[in-house]
Parts: sequence; structure tokens; C-alpha cells
Amino acid sequence: MSAPRIRPDEPLVALDLVEEATARLLRTASDVRPDQISDASLLPGWTRGHVLAHVSRNAEAVVRVLEGAAEGRHADMYASAEVRDQDIEDGAGRMPEDQAADIKDTAERLAAVARGLPEDAWSFQITHRTGRVFPAARIPWMRLGEVEYHHVDLDLGYGPGDWPAEFVAVEVTTLTDRFAATEDLPPVLLRDAQSGTEYRIGAAAGPPLTAEAPAHDLLAWLSGRADGARLTVHRGGTPVEDPASVLPTLPALA
Repeated sequence: MSAPRIRPDEPLVALDLVEEATARLLRTASDVRPDQISDASLLPGWTRGHVLAHVSRNAEAVVRVLEGAAEGRHADMYASAEVRDQDIEDGAGRMPEDQAADIKDTAERLAAVARGLPEDAWSFQITHRTGRVFPAARIPWMRLGEVEYHHVDLDLGYGPGDWPAEFVAVEVTTLTDRFAATEDLPPVLLRDAQSGTEYRIGAAAGPPLTAEAPAHDLLAWLSGRADGARLTVHRGGTPVEDPASVLPTLPALA
């Protein structure tokens, strides 16, 4: 995969991608049967209903943050972790048509607020609950990640191979940059099997494993959406028969 042609701090470009991703998610959500809504998703402890409810509540949270940025003030995404979790729980059991309508309504509200944001508001510095600080211009791309990753989490036929190439390119770069300096993470040299591009993660001592796969499979592992079984892994030039058994556990995305 070639280097990303877009940057995650281009908010209007990211908003276009968010709207396209949301349309794909809504097509999937509209096909969910009532008996499927309480089935397990790929996220431990969450049903498909939990995932869909979270996507809607996250849109509302993004609106709060952007409205704060427009006024030059910090706004928390959620009142508390407990309130966030309860809101998701309260919405998890709704029928598929109600879930889809909620996703559509909250996504439209997000788009309206974001596209109406004053230009200078995009440079307002946001402090994430993890302590990371970044400009508001990154928020639309983060929303794109919420939609794309959780679409896969529904386990309804949309998989990592369906992610748009530009989303994959940016996210592989972003996550490998994030994990490159993780001191207690064993080193792994990742190679995109299609482009030959290499990325290194993990700052712990020792010779690195080498893992090769198409970029979307690398991202599936980096984002916690796969165990790495689809990666071709070598240790010291020797192939590893069970890649998932030797690949390190990565920090969860926050």
C-alpha cells in the first residue's frame, strides 16, 4: 500500500469519508433481524445492540466536543464513564429499525455541526481522556475510526477487507507510530505484503519478529479486530506455524 494521500487532520475530507462510512453502516444495520440484535458482537461483553447504540451515543459526544471547540472551551465527550456505559446499556435492546434511525439522526446532527464550525475552531486543542492533546481538526477522522471499526465489530459480513484503502493507509501509519515507542512491547517488524512498506512497533529489547500481510490484515491486528492468524510471521528467518501464539498483546485502542 502506498503512503496515505490524505491526512487525518483534514476535517472536511474526513467528514466526506465519515458520511460514506455511515451510509455503509446503515445499509448493514437496516438488514439486521430482530433476533440478531442481542447476539454477541466481536467486542467482549457487547451485543450487536450495544455496538449500534455506542455509535449513536459517540456521535452525540462528538457534537458536544465540537460545539465546545466553536466556543473556545473544553467539553467532555461524556459526563462520566458510568453515564456513557449506562446510556449504551439503555439503548442496546432496541429494535434494529430504531437503532438505524438513531444512527442516521445523530450522524446528520454531527455533520451539520461539523460543517458549520468556524475555521479557527478546528485549531482548538482537545484534551482526550487518555491525556493526549490534539487539534479539533482530528475529531472527524477519529469519528471515521469509530464507524469503520465498529462496523466490523457487528460481525455481519463487513470485514477488514472492506475498509477503504485510504482509511487503512492512514490508520496503519497512525497505530504503528503510536506503538513504536511502547517500552514494554516486544519489537515486531511489520511488512505490507502488497507494497513492501515496513513499520516497526515495540521498544522492548530483543530481536524483532517479522510479520507480513496485506495492509488491511495488519490493521485488523493492530486495532484488535484480529488475533494475527492471517499474518505470516518469521522469527530469525524461521516461519512460525501459529502466528497468534507468538505475536505480542497490543495496547487497546482508546
